[in-house]
Amino acid sequence: MQKRLEVCLTPALLDLYAIEESIVVVIDILRATSSIVYGIQNGAISIIPVAQVEDCLKYSNHGYLLAAERNGEVVAGYNFGNSPFSYTRDKVEGKTIVLTTTNGTKALHLAREKAHKVVIGSFLNLDSLCKWLSEQNRSVLLLCAGWKDNFNLEDTLFAGAVVAELKKNFTHFDDSSVAAEDLYHLAKNDLRAYLHKSSHSHRLAALDIEEDVKFCLQSNICTAIPVMVGDQLVAL
Repeated sequence: MQKRLEVCLTPALLDLYAIEESIVVVIDILRATSSIVYGIQNGAISIIPVAQVEDCLKYSNHGYLLAAERNGEVVAGYNFGNSPFSYTRDKVEGKTIVLTTTNGTKALHLAREKAHKVVIGSFLNLDSLCKWLSEQNRSVLLLCAGWKDNFNLEDTLFAGAVVAELKKNFTHFDDSSVAAEDLYHLAKNDLRAYLHKSSHSHRLAALDIEEDVKFCLQSNICTAIPVMVGDQLVAL
């Protein structure tokens, strides 16, 4: 069996990939997938990703936490957005969270429509994710959520980190995976400094949430691997 390791640089390109038999890793480093990993690590029962802000309201009578973010900010009237500091154990343990974000939850919905399995990746769980992926006898697509269907640096850097770790386990790579790995090697000695060039880092800095960026670039502080089961993300 030819195992492919590919990188989709934006959800707008996802239809170009055959993923029906593949594991798709959804990546939204700043900040959705980092917060999802952190929330599951801290004892959240599940996280339900929804596409639109209005979809969260359908769950308002279920006792769930409602989290909504658009353009980097918490939507008024919701419990919180997608800052990892909102997903600490004291806030999320034993809870179900309904989440919508600008980019990450859109990528999740696109992936789950076709993929064999969908899991969540971040720098926070990099090692545990790579170890698990290396044990699966399936092709892997790393899906970068990007920014409103455009390429972004931070998601591509993480994809490159995964490629660097896993390439020995695969037989086929696309040019996007080669480029992502090269970019990661260029930036890996100081990811935060490199990402100061990025447009989304500037957006978050303008919102005075630079600490979120710093947190999301930490490696291997979590072992949880969230996986999509039905319409919910739960611990693998």
